[in-house]
Amino acid sequence: MKQRIREEILGMRREIPHSQRKEYSLSIFQRLIGLDLFKASHNIMAYVAFRNEVETLPVIRHCLLEGKRVLIPVSVPKTRELLLSELKDPERDLRPGTYGVPEPAPEFMRPFPKEDLDLILVPAVAYDEKGFRIGYGAGYYDRFLDGLTRVVPSIGLAFELQIIDRVPAEPTDRPVDYIVTENRLIDCRQRNMQCV
Repeated sequence: MKQRIREEILGMRREIPHSQRKEYSLSIFQRLIGLDLFKASHNIMAYVAFRNEVETLPVIRHCLLEGKRVLIPVSVPKTRELLLSELKDPERDLRPGTYGVPEPAPEFMRPFPKEDLDLILVPAVAYDEKGFRIGYGAGYYDRFLDGLTRVVPSIGLAFELQIIDRVPAEPTDRPVDYIVTENRLIDCRQRNMQCV
């Protein structure tokens, strides 16, 4: 079931014209940086978009300009865990890592403790309005979120077409607190939608 949804949504996302994807990503960026939660966060876990995802480099650059610390996940395939590395210069520090996802090159690894995070930006293929997500299938983020020793707010970034009626959730799945699309902010904690 999840694989069928994954393939369907990935196909739809690929069909978004480049100019429209940039326009949607800009709307998502503006909505995200306007959130009080985002403004109040200093240590932000972000990811570098790939494969037609919502563009995140504008968010990363904004954070760096605002003096926020940007923490990028680094995949460890052997243990299927995510480590954090502080990103200081996206153009210099990044290279294709595991699965082709941009990650800091070994010489630019700057380990960061996940206990010090203020906010986590979470990628996904699809979400439902309760915050449950379908990722790329390896479970890295679910394990990462499950391993946190304190509550850290999480925000999913998605195009509206990635929001589906219901994600078939499993006990190990961890929902995000909010989802930001080009059209709205979804407060998953209340299981209701707020237009912003």
